[in-house]
Amino acid sequence: MTALSGEGRGRPVPAALYPCTITHARRAPQPYVLRHRTYLWLVDVDHLPVLPHPLRPLARFRPRDHFTGRAPSIRAALDGFLSEHGIDLHGGQVLMLAHARILGHVFNPLTLYWCHGQDGVLRCVVAEVHNTYGERHAYLLHTDAAGTATVSKDFYVSPFYPVDGRYEMRLPPPGERLRLSVRLRRPGSPPFTAAVHGTRRAATAPALLRVALRHPWSTLMVSAAIRFHGIRLFLRGLPVQSRPGRRTPESTS
Repeated sequence: MTALSGEGRGRPVPAALYPCTITHARRAPQPYVLRHRTYLWLVDVDHLPVLPHPLRPLARFRPRDHFTGRAPSIRAALDGFLSEHGIDLHGGQVLMLAHARILGHVFNPLTLYWCHGQDGVLRCVVAEVHNTYGERHAYLLHTDAAGTATVSKDFYVSPFYPVDGRYEMRLPPPGERLRLSVRLRRPGSPPFTAAVHGTRRAATAPALLRVALRHPWSTLMVSAAIRFHGIRLFLRGLPVQSRPGRRTPESTS
């Protein structure tokens, strides 16, 4: 079966699926490694996949799940964020890597947007972070030729880390292989590293059914795993850092 179709402006880029392994590794104050398997979508935000009607509960992409949650489309929300930083893509292609909403639930710890200009040149990468408290934050990144960038951490994610330090992100555009990493460096502390490794699959209806059956309720399992491992770390005596005042979905920078 051919790849799932999309609709929108310009020339479409076929959607892809990435069955992948996500790893979180901390070395201090207690060594701990978390691994779980899931799958991610790579989509053109102007040509979101149109699934056969029976499969639509398995993958929905809704504007309310990104940025302020009030824009009429994901593209409009992203363009609004970029405009605040003086960037206009002039309709250039944007590829988004994210979990889809599955059976009414979605949780995206990290959504990535590779943003191209009208000439096809990569202008920037946007990393949109969600925490388990329902808060959102977006980082604007200007990556080098290897896809790397650094940025100050200014959003509360884990209850075991304060809001300080710097992220070193390696975010090359996905190809046949998906190899991403985010490393948090803090003064006087070994780094915390998160990595995503996966292999590209055409987003056909049979492929979606296979990964959905292999990883049912995948986004719910991601948020449950984060909470479960957080409880384990707390019970091991890892100190909890106080959370700053609530950050609304509008608070992006």
